[in-house]
Amino acid sequence: MDIQRCWWCGDDELYQQYHDQEWGEPQHDERLLFEFLCLEGAQAGLSWITILRKREHYRQVFDNFNAEKIAVYGDRKIADLLTDPGIVRNKLKVNGFVKNARAYLNMRDQGESLHDYLWNYVDGEPLQNNWRSMDQVPANTKISDSIAKDLKKRGFTFVGSTICYAFMQAAGLINDHLVGCYRHRELGGKE
Repeated sequence: MDIQRCWWCGDDELYQQYHDQEWGEPQHDERLLFEFLCLEGAQAGLSWITILRKREHYRQVFDNFNAEKIAVYGDRKIADLLTDPGIVRNKLKVNGFVKNARAYLNMRDQGESLHDYLWNYVDGEPLQNNWRSMDQVPANTKISDSIAKDLKKRGFTFVGSTICYAFMQAAGLINDHLVGCYRHRELGGKE
């Protein structure tokens, strides 16, 4: 019997593995939340599979998304990154990782965790949707609008509402697996 998955992962093995094991799984690890936020920003204007295929290399060259290290990247490190074919060599996006690391550390210095900040938007529990087809899934919502607006005020970049909604889906703040997908029910969805 074939497993029924969400439409977007198609037949690509890496995409299916990501769908089956990670996408929509509630994420509570602070470092991984920061990584997801950065990588969703790197994806802007590109397909997610492009970033997924480069993810391990991103982890390697961005010090496993250690915000303390990224926040102090200087011109030389950034110049080196911009010549690395293993990542998206976009100056704004690379600098965005540094800017986001600094904004994230500023949050922590103020006594606020990224985890608590984000999960408070959904009252600590994943929002459960019951979409039956891909055309029902929104690109953004009022919640992603609010997160985007506030993150920008805090100094984050590449955090528009559509990026924030994709982040919410990936990090499991929202269950957007389609009702027909086997992961929908596994992650708490009901028909």
